[in-house]
Amino acid sequence: MALRKVFYHIPRPSILRHSNLRLQTRAISSQNPEDNPSFSQMVSEYLKKAEEYIIKDEMRITGHPREEIVDDGTIINIEGWRAQHSHHKTPCKGGCRYSEDVNADEVKALATLMTYKNATVDVPYGGAKAGVKINPRKFSVGELERLTRRFAIELSKKGFLGPGIDVPAPDMGTGEREMAWIADTYAHTTGHLDINAHACVTGKPISQGGIHGRTQATGLGLFFALRNFIQDPEFMSSINVVPGFIGKSFIVQGFGNVGFYIARYLHRAGCKLVGVMEYDGSIYNKEGMDPDDIIAYKKKNRGVSGYSGGEFVEGSLFDKECDILVPCATEKSIHMGNADSIKAKIIIEGANGPTTTKANDLLLSKNVLMIPDMYANAGGVTVSYFEWLKNLNHVSFGRMTMRYERDSNYALLDSVQKSLEKKFGATAGSIPIQPTSQYLSRMSGADEETLVESGLEYTMDRAAGHIKKLAKDSGLGLDLRTASLIYAVEKIYKIYNEAGLTYM
Repeated sequence: MALRKVFYHIPRPSILRHSNLRLQTRAISSQNPEDNPSFSQMVSEYLKKAEEYIIKDEMRITGHPREEIVDDGTIINIEGWRAQHSHHKTPCKGGCRYSEDVNADEVKALATLMTYKNATVDVPYGGAKAGVKINPRKFSVGELERLTRRFAIELSKKGFLGPGIDVPAPDMGTGEREMAWIADTYAHTTGHLDINAHACVTGKPISQGGIHGRTQATGLGLFFALRNFIQDPEFMSSINVVPGFIGKSFIVQGFGNVGFYIARYLHRAGCKLVGVMEYDGSIYNKEGMDPDDIIAYKKKNRGVSGYSGGEFVEGSLFDKECDILVPCATEKSIHMGNADSIKAKIIIEGANGPTTTKANDLLLSKNVLMIPDMYANAGGVTVSYFEWLKNLNHVSFGRMTMRYERDSNYALLDSVQKSLEKKFGATAGSIPIQPTSQYLSRMSGADEETLVESGLEYTMDRAAGHIKKLAKDSGLGLDLRTASLIYAVEKIYKIYNEAGLTYM
């Protein structure tokens, strides 16, 4: 699979323009051509609001068709790409997606978004992304393994894979199985002398160096992101919404891993799931539905069509009444063809680039609070960072401290008891110390999953605080996307400026 490497070294706004590659972009429902830019053009338009902060960077992208032999002996061409947008911090980081719609333009746009997403949540990576142009449902497990392993070898040979170079993760159409294949391939080929070889990817199974809490990380991060704004009286008053989760209705577009977990967390917080949009149709019930029941039905029937807990709808549910809309599907799903019909007062972006620039401006003019993708769905890359650190340290979080913390807590209670008995004398008798249920649950110390979720919560809360402050200080109002971009670009500029510009 001889991949071709193309180098770009041009100002950052320019790397988002059309390349010379002739590619077919995904069609959307809007009839307005101006509302159907290429994905990288769309990202560029968002960046223009912060362009005075943007500095030079380079984009590296590799991609070339490769002949693959499928199970029946047929030879087919498969295209794949990996783009590295920024090297202000290394390694580069970004997911690897398998989709029939993926192309070089999309991969470059997603790599760009990863740079700013990483900076927004203080994860020390440059941005990258990979895509393989296939529908994984049409391939056998054996075929998927062969093409994944070959893709990994070619990326590695050309400097696009390695613990300190470029670290992919799961994305649309891939999961921990594919990440395990990539890690195993790297560890047995170009990385066979590297003790940290399995840190070349994240999102792996636990047995292959994965981390507890990664599966639900993006959905949980979305919940933490939403909580930071939905419980903020100032932001809620600006959109005339009562603060808090209780009683809020929500609709999810895309009920995969991210969509399911955010639905579960919102449901547990007291919100009501009234709609789910999937590739085979939508289901709607204004009285509410159980996300666990829906996901069980979907796994069994490979879709939501026929689900008895709600009304089946052929089209989308964007025009349905709800308080919160959570797009977790593909880019450009919210556009001028449907934005005006959206009734939600809060949109939190679980997908990458789900809103076109014109639709974004329209929704802001309607006083809709939009929590942007580069912050909202950063839970996945945050926990990927924790997994990478675990792999480099070769020890799971909590292993070195759990026993010590447990013994320390019991020693503390024993010390308090003895001090009280000494103070009040022997006549008082034994004075039992009964810990509260909350303290008792923490007596044994924190396990890996608890530490991961705590670290994720802290990361999302801290980033939200910075974004809110910048939005307020800059007079941006509800325009959190521009605030997030400025916040990220300022940090990247500072890194370049303080390091010096010799090797830019």
